[in-house]
Amino acid sequence: MAKKSSEREASSILVIGLGRFGSATAEGLMSLGREVMAIERSPEVVQQWTGRLTHVVEADSTNIEALRQVGAEDFTTAVVGIGTSIEASVLTTANLVDLGISQVWAKAISNAHGKILRRIGAEHVLFPESEAGARVAHLVSSRMLDYIEFDEGHFAVVKMRPPKEVQGFTLGESRIRDTYGVTVVGVKSPGRDFTYAEPSTRIGAQDVLIVAGNVELLGRFAGRP
Repeated sequence: MAKKSSEREASSILVIGLGRFGSATAEGLMSLGREVMAIERSPEVVQQWTGRLTHVVEADSTNIEALRQVGAEDFTTAVVGIGTSIEASVLTTANLVDLGISQVWAKAISNAHGKILRRIGAEHVLFPESEAGARVAHLVSSRMLDYIEFDEGHFAVVKMRPPKEVQGFTLGESRIRDTYGVTVVGVKSPGRDFTYAEPSTRIGAQDVLIVAGNVELLGRFAGRP
């Protein structure tokens, strides 16, 4: 593998653990044109993924010398997808931090696990199961079609159908921001391109709105009939 300073290495990602989360992450990165080196302890899983990712290596990521031997320290970004063993997750994350990898994304299976990962230096801690559950709950209980949350539950951007009370009115007439405290960023009408929202933009019943704001306020707006 090339060194950190190379242009190629800047686009390469290290993924450790090819369970459901790790393999989905690796496949997603490949589809985005990134090079992926995966490290997996199970020889059966290594065999399954060989040829599907840029590099797949059988190694014990809890052993820092094993990571050095496969060139893990040459990466600037790593994803720890280990979820079956908290001990293995923590040791692996600590090893990556000790190797000087600046961007470590680590999967956590509990709040306590996440707290430990942050303490030992993980730059980003992910809670895929709980985050997915919260996202589905938002979608099921409202007019939301998609939901992306930022800032630890305080801010989100959603794609949604417009409530009946604003249909047929312009954004200026409906005063959504004054009434609900959320901001309509853009509108997608059937058969037309996405357009940024303006006070004169009229909202149709079949339109799709892109709305940003506080999570609780978005929930109230999207929950309107």
